[in-house]
Amino acid sequence: MNVKKTRGVSAFAVIAVSLVLAHLFFYLVLGADSNFENNDPTQHPANFLGTMFKGGFVVPIILSLLLTVIILSVERFFALNKAKGKGNLIQFVANVKAELRKGNFEGAQALCDQQQGSVAAIVDAGLRKYHEVETVDLSKEEKVAQIKNEIEEATALQMPTLQQNLSIIATISSLGTLMGLFGTVLGMIRSFSALAGAGGVDSMALSVGISEALINTANGILTGALAIISYSFYSGKVDNMTYAIEEIGFALTQTFAETH
Repeated sequence: MNVKKTRGVSAFAVIAVSLVLAHLFFYLVLGADSNFENNDPTQHPANFLGTMFKGGFVVPIILSLLLTVIILSVERFFALNKAKGKGNLIQFVANVKAELRKGNFEGAQALCDQQQGSVAAIVDAGLRKYHEVETVDLSKEEKVAQIKNEIEEATALQMPTLQQNLSIIATISSLGTLMGLFGTVLGMIRSFSALAGAGGVDSMALSVGISEALINTANGILTGALAIISYSFYSGKVDNMTYAIEEIGFALTQTFAETH
């Protein structure tokens, strides 16, 4: 088994597509005439979609961030499941350690071939280096160091793929909330302008300003919350795979040190 590095979906491409889709949804769906009284977008909203449209230009920006989080979360789900390989990862770790304790390295390699995925590929690289150093004229400490280095190099090759796009999701967790706050401030400015009008309170402008503030607040909080949940969940999965790699790597080097 070779340690292969797979490429995930580009976050920048996802953001670009999300921006286009969010703006189309904003103008064609939310801004449809049927969502307003008298089929006139300048009138009061007739339903929730029309109310969202009154949130202003910040709405499609927040929606694009929300769509980006959803798409990248789905992409990470499939990418990390593929990296984990087939079957239960904890059971795989236990089975490999059991084979190592018995000195059955062919059995351990067979488990890697069966499990597949990034974790199994890293373990397989360590096993191959184990067999390679057995025929090299070096001290035991140097051989153990070479096995550890091989596992570390294989892990370093895979980690960028495992962590890909997680930093973007983490950024959106803050950016989504900030954009919601920005839209809220704009809406409140519009509301206070309506209250301060020389000709009396402009009820239309006041309602639009309040709608803009509340819609953007809700959308920003929703986007930030989903991004935080997604980042925490997938970071945990990456950590679990990292712990599994470290555990097997330690067992492999420990076995070599005890038997040579």
